[in-house]
Amino acid sequence: MNVAHNLRRGRLFFTDRAAILFEGRMLTYRELDETSNRVANALTGLGIHRGDRVAIYLPNIPEFAIVYYGILKVGAIAVSINAIFKQDEVDFILNDSGSRLLFTTSDLAAQLERIECSALERVITVDRSLADLVAKGSAQARVAEMEATDPALLLYTSGTTGFPKGATLSHGNVVSNTWSVVHHAGYRPEDRLVLFLPLFHVFGQNFVMNACFLAGSTLVLHRRFVPDAVLGSIASDQVSMFFGVPSIYVSLLNLELKLDQLVSIRYWFSAAATMPQEISRRWTERFGRPIYEGYGLTETSPFAAYNHDFRHKFGSVGTPVENFEIRIVDDSDKEVSTGSLGEIAIKGPGVMLGYWGRPADTALAIHDGWFHSGDIGSIDDEGYVFIVDRVKDMINRSGFKIWPAEVEQLLYRHPAVKEVAVYAVPDAEVGEAVAAAIVLRDGAQASAQEITEYCRERAAVYKAPSRVEFVAELPKNPTGKILKRVLRERAAQATPAA
Repeated sequence: MNVAHNLRRGRLFFTDRAAILFEGRMLTYRELDETSNRVANALTGLGIHRGDRVAIYLPNIPEFAIVYYGILKVGAIAVSINAIFKQDEVDFILNDSGSRLLFTTSDLAAQLERIECSALERVITVDRSLADLVAKGSAQARVAEMEATDPALLLYTSGTTGFPKGATLSHGNVVSNTWSVVHHAGYRPEDRLVLFLPLFHVFGQNFVMNACFLAGSTLVLHRRFVPDAVLGSIASDQVSMFFGVPSIYVSLLNLELKLDQLVSIRYWFSAAATMPQEISRRWTERFGRPIYEGYGLTETSPFAAYNHDFRHKFGSVGTPVENFEIRIVDDSDKEVSTGSLGEIAIKGPGVMLGYWGRPADTALAIHDGWFHSGDIGSIDDEGYVFIVDRVKDMINRSGFKIWPAEVEQLLYRHPAVKEVAVYAVPDAEVGEAVAAAIVLRDGAQASAQEITEYCRERAAVYKAPSRVEFVAELPKNPTGKILKRVLRERAAQATPAA
């Protein structure tokens, strides 16, 4: 078993089909397989062996896939590093993982000038030295046969509650998960999948790239989400499958797109954050197709639930995917009754081996094979999972529990609201108060008092925001997920608003 077998299979059956389209460049399955073979042979020549960690500090460029599969083919472990990380963040991951070698670009190499990692032996810049390194290597290479439990990837969590932790995904985790993606989402060899989500992230890497190559489809790769460029590519490259996070769909809805701009797309998918029901309904009403939703985490490879093979249900992330189980548990780790809120626990072949070098953190997260997600949700009588919010995002106002997502769902119905994030701010009287950061629609106006009264009229008074801030944009990570941590930090430094 080896994750890289999906590429070998694609090369066998779809030799001259485009594996990657990128900025006017085409890489066929044969070219991608042979070039990654050359990387594998070069790594062997540099003394990289099974189980060694090799880091990838690259943006969304074809070289990411080339070196990624080269690493896996020799049985080494690919360590993905966020391409916007700076020196200290890169230094931490290199040391934590014990990476022996690093692939990067000459631009990003500037972040490595003062890196202190005793294990790191060599830095290879793909735009300068990769070609020379692999030029003399053979285009043929044997793919290392790995056990299902052998580590394949280290994907570092966002670290919003402390230092990042390396989720260790095995070959078995990734192989089973990508098969589930292809099965449930229905990837076809003739499909073209647009990818602007970052390749260092589990969504872009496993759900899109690895599953794409397993299906023999074509990856239409973009460095990032630039609306005009992506929309132009949808038409010119005949994209048929689109993958985004909720904030991307909010942006597209506000562009007032016409249906003929998106006519080639047969499938829309969203994950990585909770999709507001109002946004999902508006999308379906305008374009006639639902946004399918999935749920999972880095620690589950990520695909754990899907909405849905047989019937799409608004507001849900669907039911567990094949070979997975999901249950809702209380603080004592006991399963709660149908419809009751609790923590989402996940069991299945995608659950990680553990956090790299952190047995105590692993033991806290995984009990008897069940991964505890930190997400609060419920399951209805048909087995559909509904996510309420992250445990850490819950607001406690005078003993009342307030889930930000509930208030956000309400505010998305306000005609002036384009995008919103609700979060907690400290309050001397009630413990935590409800705050809302709002991006208004172009040309729209609203006051803080209007927003507060709007919520008071439609929900329990204690859920209405007492602090409303209008902002030009919301802080987001590279996948487009809103960073409420940043909003909380800003609020702590600011004078309380209306």
